[in-house]
Amino acid sequence: MSRIVLTAASRIGCVRSNNEDMVLAYDKLLRSDAYKTEFMTENTDRFIIALADGMGGHNAGEVASEETLSNLKYFIHDLPRGLTPGEMNEMMVEWLNSINKTINSRGLMDSSKFDMGTTLVGVLYYGEHYYWLNCGDSRLYRLRDGQLTQLSEDHSLTKNDGSQRHSNVITNCIGAGFKDSYLDFYEFTDDVLPGDTYLLCSDGLNDMITDLEIQELMVANKTANQLCEAAIEAGGFDNVSTCVFHID
Repeated sequence: MSRIVLTAASRIGCVRSNNEDMVLAYDKLLRSDAYKTEFMTENTDRFIIALADGMGGHNAGEVASEETLSNLKYFIHDLPRGLTPGEMNEMMVEWLNSINKTINSRGLMDSSKFDMGTTLVGVLYYGEHYYWLNCGDSRLYRLRDGQLTQLSEDHSLTKNDGSQRHSNVITNCIGAGFKDSYLDFYEFTDDVLPGDTYLLCSDGLNDMITDLEIQELMVANKTANQLCEAAIEAGGFDNVSTCVFHID
C-alpha cells in the first residue's frame, strides 16, 4: 500500500500562441491549468499518469495530444483484470498501433491536420505492477536520495547521433506520418522504492533548464507548476508541461 501525491501543470509559455501539450493526471485531462491530488494504491487496481506533446501545424498538435490521452484513459479503464506483464505488453502494442492509425487517418482526411502527431510518456499502475512507457522525446525522470536520473530515452536525433544537446527532430512518435511507431514499455515494480519522486515533462522544461536545475527544484519539493514557472522564467520558448508524483 502506497500513498501517491501528485501535482501536474501545463502552460502555454512565452512564445507560442496555443498550447499543444496535454496531461493526464490520474483521472483528469489537463491543459493550460494546474492540478493537485493524492490517493492510495489500495483504493484502485490501476491508474495512469501521462503527458503528450503535440505537433503538426496550427491547432493540429493539440488535437493529436488530446485524442491520444483521451483514448489512453479509457483504454486503461476498460482493461480486464488479471493480465500478466507479458499480456500487458501485448495490449499496449495493440493500442499503439490502433491510436497511431487513428491519428494518421485524421491527418489524411483533414488537410489542416496533415502530419499531426504527438509524443507520449507515462507511468501505469495495474494489478500491483508499475510500468513506464515512452514514445518520442518527452521524458521520465526519477529523483532518489537527492539524485535525478532520466529513465526514458529520447527518440530523437540527439540519441541517434550521440550528441548531448537535445534535438527537436524526433525519430518516433504517434502519428505525424510514422507507420512503424514503437513504444518503450517496461515493468519496473521491483525498482520502485518508498520516497521516490517521478517527473514527466515535455521538452519545454528540459530545453529551458538543465537537469541539475531540475534536480535542485525537485529536491526543494517544488510542484509541477513551479517547475513550469522556472522554464517560463528562463524564456519559455515552448509549451511546458510536467507531472510530479511522490510515493510514500
